[in-house]
Amino acid sequence: METVIILLFFLGYLFITLEHNVKVDKLIPALAMMALLWAIAALGHLPMFEVNAELRELEPTHLDEILLHHLGKTAEILVFLLGAMTIVEIVDYFDGFSTIKGFIRTRSKVALLWIFSILAFILSAIIDNLTATIVLITILQKVIKDKNLRLFFAGLIIINANAGGAWSPIGDVTTTMLWIAGKVEADTLVIRVLLPSIVCMLIPTLIASRFSVFQGEIEMGELEPEKSEYSSTMLYLGLGSIIFVPFFKTVTHLPPYVGMMLSLAFVALFAEVFSNRQFKIADATSDGGHHSPVHKALTRIELPSILFFLGILMAVACLESLGILFNAAESLNHAIPNTDIVVLLLGIGSAVIDNVPLVAASIGMFSEGPDAPLWHFIAYSAGTGGSMLIIGSAAGVVAMGMEKIDFFWYLKKIAWLALIGFISGGLVLIAMRDYLI
Repeated sequence: METVIILLFFLGYLFITLEHNVKVDKLIPALAMMALLWAIAALGHLPMFEVNAELRELEPTHLDEILLHHLGKTAEILVFLLGAMTIVEIVDYFDGFSTIKGFIRTRSKVALLWIFSILAFILSAIIDNLTATIVLITILQKVIKDKNLRLFFAGLIIINANAGGAWSPIGDVTTTMLWIAGKVEADTLVIRVLLPSIVCMLIPTLIASRFSVFQGEIEMGELEPEKSEYSSTMLYLGLGSIIFVPFFKTVTHLPPYVGMMLSLAFVALFAEVFSNRQFKIADATSDGGHHSPVHKALTRIELPSILFFLGILMAVACLESLGILFNAAESLNHAIPNTDIVVLLLGIGSAVIDNVPLVAASIGMFSEGPDAPLWHFIAYSAGTGGSMLIIGSAAGVVAMGMEKIDFFWYLKKIAWLALIGFISGGLVLIAMRDYLI
């Protein structure tokens, strides 16, 4: 029966990986896989286990108890993401990201490369790498008219956005998963992964700045004026409220989603005041409700992504509860005793396979305690490894759609830069772990 479960999981995984080839949204195989795995486990009366990290062994438990436990842990991540997505959409409702356009004053291609690279690195650490990529490519399309030049800029934005998301607990779904699971603390994650991420960003950007395509100056496109007088205010309120969440968790020791809900309430209050409306529950079902910035933002959040995370996290939780991941980890440790190699391979694998299930699986496979160096290495590898292929990260996929980037063009022109950055940052992280921290 366990063989059937493993085969079903890999079949679902295959459909997720080949989403663009089979033309089926990845949330469909993820949800189907999740439901079928738990159904087979229940109908087959398979024994369920919970991993005891201290004893490094499996402890028996009941299916209904372990299912509720995993659903609770998954819900923490989903509610957190819903809050963060809504805040970003509220900021966008007020055209808050147009403020960033004001930073662009130069016509030098190299200077623009560094501006976009640094913005991608910083923004992705706050509003996540996917949203940062969307914002910056939107601005890029207004600033640079040369299609070929924009492709190179977009490639570097992908690398730097993924690097920026790796060191922040709110910068990438995978780091958020590790943070909410209690595997990493926000402060130590920043201390141990920030420098490697900076190296992962700096080296590809330095190399690219020598390319002939980035030499000379550009003809500046027309920049649109801000649509709202509150654009700047809402941008700073939104970014500040998201940054507030890790501090709230540190002080109160409450789960991160609690702080995110408080931040959402704060931003939503100002949004209602600025839109000169008083929030009314009755508006939610009336035509007037569509004029509320909060309600408008809620209609624009990525619910397919939320459902995908639900499906894949609960599917991996089933494998964990059956002891399959624990046994796989034991076999892997015997086959490859060097954990660093395993984690680097995980990072390279994230360029081919979605990094969310990879990290979810690693949480169930490894039993190291909270804030162990292994978890920081996994956060770095899973976050930055996906840059090596255009389909290897959410940032890459959205850039591919916005700029119609060809898979093989990216493989030829950008992938080697991403690989150099990934390896360089990984070596820095290993050196810091062994000799400095």
